[in-house]
Amino acid sequence: MEADLSGFNIDAPRWDQCTFPGRVKHFFNITDPRTVLVPDRELDWAKGMVEKSRMGVVPPGTQVEQLLYAKKLYDSAFHPDTGEKMNVIGRMSFQVPGGMIITGFMLQFYRTMPAVIFWQWVNQSFNALVNYTNRNAASPTSVRQMALSYITATTTAVATAVGMNMLTKRAPPLVGRWVPFAAVAAANCANIPMMRQQELIQGICVKDRNHNEIGHSRRAAAIGITQVVISRITMAAPGMILLPVIMERLEKLHFMKKVKVLHGPLQVLLSGCFA
Repeated sequence: MEADLSGFNIDAPRWDQCTFPGRVKHFFNITDPRTVLVPDRELDWAKGMVEKSRMGVVPPGTQVEQLLYAKKLYDSAFHPDTGEKMNVIGRMSFQVPGGMIITGFMLQFYRTMPAVIFWQWVNQSFNALVNYTNRNAASPTSVRQMALSYITATTTAVATAVGMNMLTKRAPPLVGRWVPFAAVAAANCANIPMMRQQELIQGICVKDRNHNEIGHSRRAAAIGITQVVISRITMAAPGMILLPVIMERLEKLHFMKKVKVLHGPLQVLLSGCFA
């Protein structure tokens, strides 16, 4: 028996976005790291199914679950504005595996200056690629603006990390482990306002509860960008503050001293738990 798809809307969220649990389920769904491993052939199939559903020409025998799965793949791999397939590293579904690897190694290699500089550069390069991949097509950011933001964020992160590393040489080891978090926080404070400066200059579109446009507001842009900065730092805080405390204690254990080569991979895995 065929499913009735007459009232099915492929663009409608699967869960109620007016509730917190609904929003959590929605974002967990589209950021599922497993979708990174899906081959291009299957992603192209998903895009085709979404487009056919929008036109109302779904193949006979198609089930609702198939369309929901196609939508999940489509949302995870294709840009919401342009419909273009995004590069794998820049996708939201790659944030957990990519972020945990970089965070783990930033926290592991904090002692030597070259390692600090290298991993801060890698982190900011990763962030820049994510920002570029998920750029707003309705409010395009110029290449010059992106390059300036990237340079500013990288310089800020490296300068903060190097400066604090020098200042904390005589401090307890745990203090030195927190330097990467300070660098990441400083970079976010510089990078996000730079990337979204056009919103601060021109304002953002403000709508009423019925989604009717009522004008543009620079104040709303400033509040939104401030909240993004705070949320980015808050999301990074648990892993980058608590994990150094955990590793500081673990590394004092006898068996951990014998397997120093595993300290890095262990930090990566633990970073994933906090992601």
